[in-house]
Amino acid sequence: MHLKSGKKVGQLTIHIDPALASESFIGRSLLVATSGLGRNILLSFILIFVFYYTMTRKIVGLSTALQELDLNNPSKNRIPDVGHKKQNELVELGHNINRMLDIISSDIKLLEQREQELCASQDELTYQANHDPLSGLINRRGFGRHLRQAMESVQCEQAKHVFCYLDLDQFKIINDTCGHIAGDELLRQLGHLLKNNIRSHDVLARLGGDEFGILMEHCNIDHASQVAQNLIDKIGAYRFIWNDQLFTVGVSIGIAPLTEKTQTASDILRNADIACYAAKNAGRSCLRVYEEGVSDFELIHGDMEWTTKINQALEENRFCLYGQEIKSIQSDETELHYEVLLRMQNADGSLTAPGLFLPAAERFHLITKIDRWVIETHFRYLFEHPEHLQRLSLCTINLSGPSLTTPGFQQKVVDYLEQYQIPAKKICFEITETAAISNLSDATSFIETLRNKGCRFALDDFGTGLSSFAYLKYLPVDFLKIDGVFVKEIVNDPIDYAMVKSINEIGHVMGKKTIAEFVENDDIEEKLRSIGVDYSQGYGVAKPCPIHEL
Repeated sequence: MHLKSGKKVGQLTIHIDPALASESFIGRSLLVATSGLGRNILLSFILIFVFYYTMTRKIVGLSTALQELDLNNPSKNRIPDVGHKKQNELVELGHNINRMLDIISSDIKLLEQREQELCASQDELTYQANHDPLSGLINRRGFGRHLRQAMESVQCEQAKHVFCYLDLDQFKIINDTCGHIAGDELLRQLGHLLKNNIRSHDVLARLGGDEFGILMEHCNIDHASQVAQNLIDKIGAYRFIWNDQLFTVGVSIGIAPLTEKTQTASDILRNADIACYAAKNAGRSCLRVYEEGVSDFELIHGDMEWTTKINQALEENRFCLYGQEIKSIQSDETELHYEVLLRMQNADGSLTAPGLFLPAAERFHLITKIDRWVIETHFRYLFEHPEHLQRLSLCTINLSGPSLTTPGFQQKVVDYLEQYQIPAKKICFEITETAAISNLSDATSFIETLRNKGCRFALDDFGTGLSSFAYLKYLPVDFLKIDGVFVKEIVNDPIDYAMVKSINEIGHVMGKKTIAEFVENDDIEEKLRSIGVDYSQGYGVAKPCPIHEL
């Protein structure tokens, strides 16, 4: 050590023993390491415990709760709260899972409710599709399913079933007199009456309009006929009251057995329909059983096939108009005068004469639709061909008896005249004597209304059927068409000659022109000229041809 002056005072020497120092350091290091390891292990256990208590245990609880959830019934299971004192991510996760479960539960309930509503709607739609809303009975569609099932049992089990087709008589009178509300009420009441007079397992259906069907399963023809006759008696004795008016109705029933020969439901319906029509022809309020091969049924079947062809021809516009000229016998008139004739054009292009399909059209109430088609089609042709209309003196259009009585038909004719701007004086409507006399009041009203518009009328086939000169006083017609049955033999038969002469004279006295049909040659025409008949028509005068060729 030195003083500030630089003088040396003394010397200090320190000696370190390495072995002793090393031994102490290692001991202390081991002590420090051992104590640190213990603290770390203890701290690790504490941390693990704290982490398990605060995190792992709750996560395991969440996992266990999620595994135990019944997703089909989420509302019955809940995630337990994983913490109450402090909000954290796990607590939030549990709450979010519970909210999700609430949403799933709500969606499932809503889906179940909608499925129930959908099933109810489907059941309602199925019911509506197979039942008649008016009467509550099975409709044609639903009845067809029962009929097909019954036919299958016939084929597989040789079971015996019978189908009855019921068509009310005189229902149209009530419908037209009192309105559709009264008609609907009558149908409801008769539906209950029918249901109460058949077996509980028989299938009763309203097939449409005033038509009902009954499928009698495991039943023979004799029993079905007894039930049908009882229904005829019950309905005949039934009295329908509406607005203090008393009405009676009847029913015609066609019965058709289900046999192995009947292949489709349509065959059964057709057979029963044919039998029902035969019952109506027999006087109504009676029954007929369909029998294969019976001539009357075959005839009706043929007519029913024509109805299908007629409807198809109307839909496909396959009718066409021809015309046959009517010639003046007593003068040299050159103006165009003809009768409009109808032809049906077949799919192969050939033509069918009206004599083949018009009887079926009249029998099955299609004739008025045909009359309307002819009038509108011809009026449209005249409108579109003004040069033809200008040359035209008079064209004659045939009207059927039903058209004279169909509500609204008369007004439709007037509408067509105005729509197509047709001069009424150039139109003559031709009605048969039988139709006019059978509907004398309606025919007279119809004729007078259209004559006031300027149209003229001809009475066709005069001299046959219900012929009486007295009727001419009440029928304001302009022309008498002498039936061809008297004209074609007028040259050789004095009786025919006298008939034609008498009709012609009476017609002239009443101020009517006369037209002779079936004029086939010059000799007949000369005879008619000598008598004084005004006009002639027939193949000897002019053959029918398409309107545009006239």
